[in-house]
Parts: sequence; C-alpha cells; structure tokens
Amino acid sequence: MSDFKDRVAIVTGASAGIGLSCARMLAEGGATVVVNARRAGRLDELAEINHNRVKPVAGDAAESEVIEAMLEVAKAASGREADLVIANAGRGLRGSPLDSEEADWDEVLRINTLAAARLMRAAIHRMFVEIGDYEGPPKQPRDVVVLGSTVGRNLSPFSSFYGAAKAAVHMMAEAMRRESGPKGVRVTTIEPGVVASEFQSAAGYDPKVFGEFMESMAPVLTPDDVARTILYACAQPAGVHLSEIMLRPTRQAYP
Repeated sequence: MSDFKDRVAIVTGASAGIGLSCARMLAEGGATVVVNARRAGRLDELAEINHNRVKPVAGDAAESEVIEAMLEVAKAASGREADLVIANAGRGLRGSPLDSEEADWDEVLRINTLAAARLMRAAIHRMFVEIGDYEGPPKQPRDVVVLGSTVGRNLSPFSSFYGAAKAAVHMMAEAMRRESGPKGVRVTTIEPGVVASEFQSAAGYDPKVFGEFMESMAPVLTPDDVARTILYACAQPAGVHLSEIMLRPTRQAYP
C-alpha cells in the first residue's frame, strides 16, 4: 500500500466492513485517521492497535455535531484540515418501495444520503478555506470519497429503495465534483457490487436465498478489496482523478 504518512483522514462507518479496512490500511500507511461509528468499543480497539495514529469519534454520522467533532479532532491532531475523507457509513434495506418496511425508509435515507451529503459539504468547505484564493494546478491531493453501489446505477429488484438512496448519493457526488475539481478537490464515487460483510444481515436479506446468490458468483468482494481500490484512487498524483469506480466480483452478472 502507498505511503499515506502526510495525509489526514476521516472514515465513517469504521467499526466493521469497508470502513474498518480503510481505516486500518490508512493507519498502516502512516496516515492520521479519525474514525467514526456508533460502536465506541470497536473504535477504541482500533485505536489501541494503531499506536496513536487512530483518533476515535463515536456517534451518529448523520448528526452535524458529530461531523464537526470529526473535523475538529482531525485538525487538532495534525494542525491542518483533513485531506482524505471517506463517507462510508450506511445500511442496506431488503426490498422495493412496494414491499420494503416503510418504518426503515427514514433511516436508510438519513444514514446513506443525508449523512454523506453533510460530511462531504462540511469537509469540502474546510478544504476550500485552506486552499484560499489559489487557482493554479493542485499542489497536493485532497480527496472526498463516497460509497455508492452498483444498485445505485443498475436497478435491483431485491433492494431498489436502498438503490434509490445510493443513486441520490451518486448525483450529489458528481455535482460536488464539478464544483470542487477546479479548486483542486477530488470527489470520488466508489460503487461496489456484492461484498461479504455485516451488510447483508443488517439489510434483512434472507440468509439462505442471498447466500445462494453470493455462492453463484463466488468469490465475492471482501472489504479489503474495496478499501484497496479506494486508497489506490487517493494515492494518485494531485492532478489525476479517478472520479467514478465500479467494482464487482468477476462472476457478478448483475446488478
């Protein structure tokens, strides 16, 4: 993995899955990493392993106060604003708008869409302040990465309400990229296919049915596969931007 010792990172949803893999790899690469999730104990365990490079901020990633706390901790730990922000917190939901649990809709939109939008906006505003009036080629990489999904681009009948929430994320990220890129901030959308993690059980998928679906395309992606892709994009020279990356298991035909 590339050297990230000069980077100051924030990773949400860092207690498991893709977020945990990103945080671990960034810390191993020498970055200062602020990690966020609701499960404070898991964040503390991660911080203990990584020799003071990891700074935990427990709380709800959709809350503005928690977002501000993450950004402030990053600045306090490094003396400058975070320059690598990964909006990863999210949850799935089995079903379509016709048969999914309506009681879950608000939470799916809040944590997948609104949390990502609030973090991206807050982080980019701070990056703009640090850049100031400079208008030339970017001097250093500044990255805001958001986790989308293949189902945010290709309709899945198994999770189309969740896919709609991710489609909104894709649109917001592209809108922010158009505004931020000319100022030297890269906004990148990562769209994974099927990843083996806690996601499936939390989304309410039938273990047998979805297990058979995963087995039909095995091996599916691991959180480390996605994290390596994210860090590869962020390791590019400041003038190079991989703005959208879709990755799937080789045998995943759809979505």
